Amino acid sequence: MKLPVEAHTDRSWRIHEFARDFRIEDVWSYRTPGAGPDDFPVMLAAMRAGGGFDRQSPPARFLFAVRWKLGALLGWDRPDTGLGTRVPSLCDRLPQDLRETVDGSDSGGMPLTPVYQLPDEAVRELANKTVHTLMHLGWVPTGDGGHELRMAVLVKPNGRFGRLYMALIAPFRYLIVYPALTRQWERAWQDRALLLPGSADPRP
Repeated sequence: MKLPVEAHTDRSWRIHEFARDFRIEDVWSYRTPGAGPDDFPVMLAAMRAGGGFDRQSPPARFLFAVRWKLGALLGWDRPDTGLGTRVPSLCDRLPQDLRETVDGSDSGGMPLTPVYQLPDEAVRELANKTVHTLMHLGWVPTGDGGHELRMAVLVKPNGRFGRLYMALIAPFRYLIVYPALTRQWERAWQDRALLLPGSADPRP
C-alpha cells in the first residue's frame, strides 16, 4: 500500500543523518500479520529465501529484462556510470558504528548493494547513468500491536535525463513493480516457516 512521504520522514531512521540530498520518491507498506518487534531479520531472511527479484511475476520480470536490455544497448549500466565512479557510494558517508553491519557481497537476490543493516532498518543502493537510488527497509509498529515492513525509495536523478527517466517509469512502478513486490514479500512472510526451517509457524 502506498503511504505519504511523512510515513518515512516522521520516523527517526538513521538514514536521515546522511541522505538529505536524496529525494523521497515512494513509500510503501507490506503486511506481516503476527510479526513482533524482533522479526525484522526474519523478514529479510524470508525475502532472500523467497528468491529476491528473481521470482517476481512474469510482467515484472519482463519489465526488468527490457530495462536491462536497454541499459546494455545505451550504456546506462556501464561500470563507469555506477557506484565509486560516477557517484560515491553512500557507504562513504557512514559513521563508524554502521560501517561493518553488512557484508557488501550479499546482494540477497537484488540488483542493489548493501549499505547497512540494523535491528529495525536496512539500506541498499544502486547507481547507473540515470539515477543514484537508495532502498530503505524499515520495521514499524502497527496500531494493532504488530509490526509491518515499509520500503522507502530515495533518489538522486542524474540531471534532466535522470528526472525524465524517473517520470517515464513511474506508471510501471505503481501498476506492475510495486504490486508484484507486495505479493512476493507478503507471501515470503506467510511462508517463512517453509523458507526458513526453525522459524515460527506462518499462521498468525
